[in-house]
Parts: sequence; structure tokens; C-alpha cells
Amino acid sequence: MRLKTTLLKEPKHKELVSCVGWTTADELYSCSDDHQIMKWNLLTSETVQVVKLPEDIYPIDFHWFPKTNAKKQTQGEMFVLTSSDGKFHLISKLGRVEKSVEAHSGAVLAGRWNYEGTALVTVGEDGQIKIWSKSGMLRSTLAQQGTPVYSVAWGPDSEKLLYTSGKQLIIKPLQPSAKVLQWKAHDGVILKVDWNAVNDQIISAGEDCKYKVWDSYGRLLYSSPSHEYPVTSVAWAPDGELFAVGSFHTLRLCDKTGWSYALEKPNTGSIFNIAWSIDGTQIAGACGNGQVIFAHVVEQHWEWKNFEITLTKRRTMQVRNVLNDALDLLEFRDRVINASLNYGNLVVSTSLQCYVFSTKNWNTPLIFDLKEGTVSLILQTERHFLLVDGGSLFLYSYEGRLISSPKVPGMRADILNSQTVTLSSDTIAIKDKSDEKLIYVFEALSGKPHGDGKPLTHKIEVVEIALDQKGPANERKIAYIDKNRDLYISPVRRFGKEQRVVKIGTMVLTLAWNDTANILCGLQDNHFTVWYYPNVVYVDKDLLLKTVFEKDASEFGKNPQIVSFVGNRVTVRRADGSLVHTNISPYPAILHEYVTSSKWEDAVRLCRFVKDQTLWACLAAMAVANKDMTTAEVAYASIGEIDKVQYINGIKDLPSKESRLANTLMFNGNVQDAETVLLQAGLVYQAIQININLYNWERALELAVKHRTHVDTVLAYRQKYLEDFNKQETNKRFLQYAEGVVVEWDTIKAKIEMELAKERDHISGSTAPSVRSSLSSVR
Repeated sequence: MRLKTTLLKEPKHKELVSCVGWTTADELYSCSDDHQIMKWNLLTSETVQVVKLPEDIYPIDFHWFPKTNAKKQTQGEMFVLTSSDGKFHLISKLGRVEKSVEAHSGAVLAGRWNYEGTALVTVGEDGQIKIWSKSGMLRSTLAQQGTPVYSVAWGPDSEKLLYTSGKQLIIKPLQPSAKVLQWKAHDGVILKVDWNAVNDQIISAGEDCKYKVWDSYGRLLYSSPSHEYPVTSVAWAPDGELFAVGSFHTLRLCDKTGWSYALEKPNTGSIFNIAWSIDGTQIAGACGNGQVIFAHVVEQHWEWKNFEITLTKRRTMQVRNVLNDALDLLEFRDRVINASLNYGNLVVSTSLQCYVFSTKNWNTPLIFDLKEGTVSLILQTERHFLLVDGGSLFLYSYEGRLISSPKVPGMRADILNSQTVTLSSDTIAIKDKSDEKLIYVFEALSGKPHGDGKPLTHKIEVVEIALDQKGPANERKIAYIDKNRDLYISPVRRFGKEQRVVKIGTMVLTLAWNDTANILCGLQDNHFTVWYYPNVVYVDKDLLLKTVFEKDASEFGKNPQIVSFVGNRVTVRRADGSLVHTNISPYPAILHEYVTSSKWEDAVRLCRFVKDQTLWACLAAMAVANKDMTTAEVAYASIGEIDKVQYINGIKDLPSKESRLANTLMFNGNVQDAETVLLQAGLVYQAIQININLYNWERALELAVKHRTHVDTVLAYRQKYLEDFNKQETNKRFLQYAEGVVVEWDTIKAKIEMELAKERDHISGSTAPSVRSSLSSVR
């Protein structure tokens, strides 16, 4: 990725340009010390003067009213201009000064609207931070610093402000009693800050000739080497994936983690202000020599299997097939805004249209018009893809048919990214930005919320979410990382049951699901970890560690990110921007395929060929999950789990299918489901017995009393249990029933034999298999 810069031969402004700002993707306003505000049209290459300010007004900063949240279009056609005379001015797009407000003693150094357009903040040479209404009425003076405040930025939720104070950065909530966060950020005066709403990260630039990246807790994520000159400007791209840095004769394009994609050395003097276009494809810079520099982001790169695609020009892509070195050129009518390559399809959004190419045919794309708004995110699955623009989410088929458009109350679609929205063939999940403990889950085909419409709820804030890609909808799982960096897995469909969330990893930095099998990989502290069968936690949690592959991750360096997990290849981006590929064993994915197709003999043959304990453990859990106890017995025997082999043999010898199903559910830990199966089949004694075996004494007694049978059985087992541990009965309910019930083991054994005989007689068809007497389990 690099920047293609453009400078006019002669500057349009006669003096230093102080600030720039985009109104649309192709229209820009600039302000200069020559008192002019000029409008630039990039389509027609025309530049016209909008207004000539009075000679005593030197513009310093300006910011457009947020268009996406404007209730009326006229409000969106206005900007705030701060100036050296201590005032800020509300100016219409046509150049009419609507209002001028005395704001500070000395120059007003910066002014910013919040994201909703309901408030304006200004900072000045007098060290004051003031909040104003959108009409210019003073609401409060938030703080008073002893030094000039050069830059200010709103937090993502418009509830906090970030501002500079000498070498310090300060985050102050608007609530008076809330805690203020302050830290030394640079060794020189800080000149510019920006806070991105999508990734919640902060960038700062200072006179110490460095730029730095921080999280919202003030922790340093990246510090640049020293430049030759002070860094005078920084600005995030709207989607939070890139940011730009300006200095003397220097324009730099950086990844969100800090490393540099491209460095340009234009003859501009210092770049005092940088603005990104709404679609995130262009940069404008305010230059010290009177120039306005324009730069386009080109040479973006996408890979999938044997295809490499590069954006060579604003409207041209080059496709390369590495197998035969064949090249194809894709031409577009408008500028390319976003693209995604996966599952055999390339989806490209331009400023007006969406193009869908098949990797089998690059000549005839499907084309459809886009609704209003710039596409900020494209997610793909095997069957369909999701487009996220400034206002909504839209799910399309690869034939261009609109499938659904899920809605979250109060959702800001412009701040969604690949960590906060995830897609599978049947499900869409979105992390709530206003309450980050909530995850909303929708049916993909209808766009309606799953089940009762209630979101998944976690105990602390969630950082990243990801849905698995394969298998039936009723087994869909979501993996997520919380702020403690713990990794959890949860079913997305609950059917009225309590949410079963299981922690499967700690200190997890990044994760990704495989595209062809439900295999999960993640980077854990110093290890690269692959969970070959994460669903094992719902089948036999004891096998979790036996189904995990780990290897040293030191080659990935500090703060790596998983880019993709396609086939058996994982692509990781290191902190310095380089890509590292690592391969995992292909056999687990083949095993998943065999199990999905119910090819159990092939699965056993594969495990015998590979001779890997991890693969056998996966097969054991998969077989139990699919209730194939014959295969499960072979697999458990191969990993030395003899006690479980014996239990499975006991299950196979049970007389009725209900008993076998119930005991299989017991094996999975689903006690409540097992009990329900037995009660529905009229096997009350067996339902009581499983609770006795698990020492669920009160539940066993409750069932016996309710169904008026085997109360003496429960009391007998309870009495034997207490005798074995040399304890006395203290439970009032058991004491109450013990007074009126006679416990005789001969009678109880006869009743149990009768129950088992009744179960055998209940079975229709051929003679039942031999029954193992459950009396042998009497403790």
C-alpha cells in the first residue's frame, strides 16, 4: 500500500494553509493566513473562493458539522472556524458567517463537534476547555490548564474529551465526579491528537519529533523513531485501519498498529493539518508554503488461495493467478472504496455501485447500485456477503439479491469493524458499542433477532467476536475475547435454556475461525494455539487440552494479528507490518469433513494412519457429539481412557433407546436433558437413579415424591452414602420421610429388577440386548 500525491505547480493560497476539511468524497475546503476560504472540486479541478475573512481574523482550525447525524440538511452544511481573535465562527457552506462568539482570551486553537452534532468543544491559548451548544451557547468550562491547549478530540461515545497540556495528555469525562486520566506522553510539547471511534485508539504528535499510538487507558501501543522535524499533524482514517502523519516536507501513511506503509517527501513545508475524505481513500494536507497536498491510497492488496489482487490505480485492479501467472485487469467506472476476496468471490464497492466477481470468470461481474452511504466494511461467507455503510447493514447474495438488513436500536453503523460484527451462513452477530457486554445475534436470512430477541450477555466488556463457519445453524457457536483477554465460546441459539458459556483460553490477543472446518486458532501470550475441535467443551471437557495444538509464537513478535485462516494456512501480521505464514496439520480438517459426512470408518482409518493422540481425542468427542458410541469406544480406547470405554460399553448394553440416549447425554454433562428424556419415556426410576448416582439427593427425592414411587430407594441410597462417610442425616426433608418409610434392601432390589424388566418389555420389535444389572453400581 502506498500514497500517490498531487501538488499544483502554483499554490492557490498566498500564505500558510492552516486547515482543510472534506465536504464530500470529492470536495474540499481550505483556510489560510491570506484570510481566504477556498473550495476545491477534484472532479472538475476547479478552485473557487468561498469567502474572504476580515483582515484581523487568522483561521486556525475548522470542523464540519457531522452530516450523518444531521436532522436537517441545512445543519450539515455548516462548519465551525476557530481564529486568532479569540472567537469561533459558525459559517455556512456558502460562506455566510451565521454567528461569531467570543470564546477565549487569545487564539482559539481548535474546535470540534461531537459525533451527534449536539455539542461543540473549543480550546485556546488561555488553557481553557469549553463546551458549547450547537447554536453557540456556552454550556460549561470543563477545565482550566496552565498552558495553551493545542488540540482536542471527542471520545467514541461523546462522553469524554482528550486534550493536550504541554507534554501531557488528559482524558476528562464530562461527568463532574468521574475520574480524570492524565499521563506524560511526549518529551516535547504535544501539537496534535486524534481519537478514533472505531478502534478506540489515540494518536498523538509532538515537538519531540515523534508520533505515538495509545489505547484509551493511556497505555503506549507504539512509539515512532524520531523524525528530523517536529510532527505537526496526525489524523485517523474513518475506519480506524490507517492514519496519516504530517511533518516538514513529510507525509506518512501508517497502519493502526503504528508501522509505516509509505513515506512521501513532498516540497510543502510543514503539513499543519490532515483530513481524510469520507470514504477513507484520499488525504488532504494543509501546507506551510500555501499548497494543499492531495494523496490517494493505492496498491492495496488482497489474497485468497492462488489469487493476488492489487489496486494499481484509483479505478483499476490487477488480478494475478500465481499458479499460471495469468493477469487480468478490472476497470471500474468510479473510484474503488472497499473490497474483499474470499470463498471464490471478489466483492468491490465503488462510490456508487457494488461489483461481484467470481474467481472462475473475471469478465462478467454482477453489478448493482448501492444505497446512500460509503461502504466501510465487507464481510463474506460461502453463501452471501454483508455490506456496512454509514447508516445500516445489508446482507446480499452473490447474485446481488438483498436478503436482509438487521437493525440494532441506537446502533452507529459507521463504527463497526471486523472485530465487532461477524457473519456466518445463517447468523449475524454484532457487539453493542453503547454497552460492550452485549452481543446481538440475528438470523441472517430474515434479519430478525434470534430466539427471544435478548442479546448474549457477558460479565465484562467484549473486545472481539467471531462466528464459526460450518455445520448446521442449531449448532452455531460464537467465540469472543473480553477485556481480560480471556477466550470464551458460546452457542448462539439457546432455545430458552440458560446460556452455556465456557472459557477455553487465557491471554488471547487475536483469533480466527477456519473457512472450511470449525477449527479455531489464536495467539496466546507466547504461544500460537489451535483448538482443533472447540465444541469438545460441550461434549467432554476433560478432552479439551488433548484436542489443542500449541507451538512457540516468538517468530510473530509483539502484538501480532491473525489476518486469515484459509485451508491449513494461517497468515499473521507482525507488529512491523510483515506477513508471516504458518501451516497446521491438514488432518483435523479432513477428520471434520469425514464426520460431517458420517464416514466413521474413514475417520477411524485416518486416525490409525496418522497415529496422533490429538486426532484420536477429536474423534472421540465428535463421535459422542453425534451419538456414535461404537466409534467413540474405539477412539477412547486409543487414548487410554479406559474408564470411559467401560461407561460406553455400559451405555451400549442398556435395553432401551431412551436409556441409551439419556446416558449419552449424561456423558456429555447434560443432566437436565437426560432426566427429561427418561421422564418423557415414562422411565421414572432411571431418572431418579441418575440423580442418585450424581448425589443430587434433593432432586432424586423430589422426583420420587412427585411420582409416588421409589421413595424408599432414595432413602436407602442416601443412608448408605452417609454410612460410608460416617455422617448423620441433617436434611429436614429426608428426616421427615424417613419417619414414615421402611427401608428394606431386598424389597428395593426386587423393585429395581421389576423396573428393568418393565423397560425390557416396553421395547418393541426384536429381543433386547442383555442388561447389566444396575445393582452393581450400589455404593
